[in-house]
Amino acid sequence: MVPDFSEQRRRMVERQLRRRGIRDQRVLDAMAQIPREEFVPPDSRLTAYFDEPIDIGFRQTISQPYMTALMAELLELEGGETVLEVGAGSGYAAAVLGALAGRVVTIELIPRLAATARETLARTGRGEKVLVVTGDGSVGYPPLAPYDAISVAAGAPGVPHALLDQLKDPGRLVIPVGERRDQELRVIQKRNGQTESRVATFCRFVPLRGGEGWQ
Repeated sequence: MVPDFSEQRRRMVERQLRRRGIRDQRVLDAMAQIPREEFVPPDSRLTAYFDEPIDIGFRQTISQPYMTALMAELLELEGGETVLEVGAGSGYAAAVLGALAGRVVTIELIPRLAATARETLARTGRGEKVLVVTGDGSVGYPPLAPYDAISVAAGAPGVPHALLDQLKDPGRLVIPVGERRDQELRVIQKRNGQTESRVATFCRFVPLRGGEGWQ
């Protein structure tokens, strides 16, 4: 019997997102529409809507749905922004951001993951506004900078200076910062040449690798 993934998406939105405080209707609508089951390995499709991260190989994961929604909501996107995502992974979060912004640049360190993300975004009709590039996301992507918003899907030892430099003023950066296994999810607002930071929640992401990440 083929699972009813649309019903699973509906339940995910109601039980995992709305009940836990996600209020941005545009985020809820995006999560209700994008087929998460297409962005996980074939043997994980039946658990695609569980409230947990999923291994996608190469010691990387696709974040739990709530964390994907929370990070998108914290960016406060209105529809016309250019967004940089660090850590494309499977491409799922980039698809969500693509439904909320004008353009998304998502950068992935692992070439095979970048290729898979690119193919899945195209196959699901979510690639039109998303550019997938391969490279060291800890130093951003200067060719298309500056960005209205930046989302980092890996835990950093500190806030990379390169990302702050590539963030517009005003602009917003959402990034996990802390130790290799446990981090604070920080929201950094740049305004009038100054930055303000607050902690949204505590989290656990895979380490950010690269020149301004973990070596």
